[in-house]
Amino acid sequence: MAILGIIGLLALLAAIYGPQYWVGHTMRRHSEHRPDFPGTGGEMAQHLVERFELEGVRVEATEAGDHYDPEARVVRLSQANYDGASLTAVAVAAHEVGHALQHHRGERGLALRQSLAGFAMTTDKIASVFFIAAPVLAVVLRAPMAMLGMAVIGIGLLGVRVVVNFVTLPVEYDASFNKALPILREGGYLAEEDLAGARSVLKAAALTYVAAALAGLLNLARWIRFLR
Repeated sequence: MAILGIIGLLALLAAIYGPQYWVGHTMRRHSEHRPDFPGTGGEMAQHLVERFELEGVRVEATEAGDHYDPEARVVRLSQANYDGASLTAVAVAAHEVGHALQHHRGERGLALRQSLAGFAMTTDKIASVFFIAAPVLAVVLRAPMAMLGMAVIGIGLLGVRVVVNFVTLPVEYDASFNKALPILREGGYLAEEDLAGARSVLKAAALTYVAAALAGLLNLARWIRFLR
């Protein structure tokens, strides 16, 4: 039974951390400098912004990871992708511009994701209050069940973030495979032999939120185990 338990635990950890590892591994695997590329990821993003006439959209480097900010109308790329001339840099730049295109065209999926992301930020903050207040309330009121009840509510609020990460998957898939990949392929930005690698990078970009959701599930499991 102990062996089965260990196997089950390893399988669970693989299911949760496997996607995270694969995303990182794929990005690193295609991040080598390509002297044959005419520009960097930042220059690629700026070119696409101008090509599709995305007025008001800027491109800048960031320490916060690759993303598109609809409120500020900014495509933000990590320093490595902004300054790098690699397959990862070019594909990620196209992916983030894909989100800018979604915004420019008023696609509802991105708007829904932004609303849900804002809601999840609020529930995260409320959840932290519940977790901090639960043990204090239990001591003051001498009611362990009060602590349990508040902790359960906190876990439920944390679960919102997990749900949001899964719900946003179609938006990420669209940015990668309905926007970025056709742009790279039909625009002749990449040679035919590079498209398979670009497809892998774009898949990793689309699955980033799934990896985050699975990590969130592990965090929830830890809290549930603590309560038991």
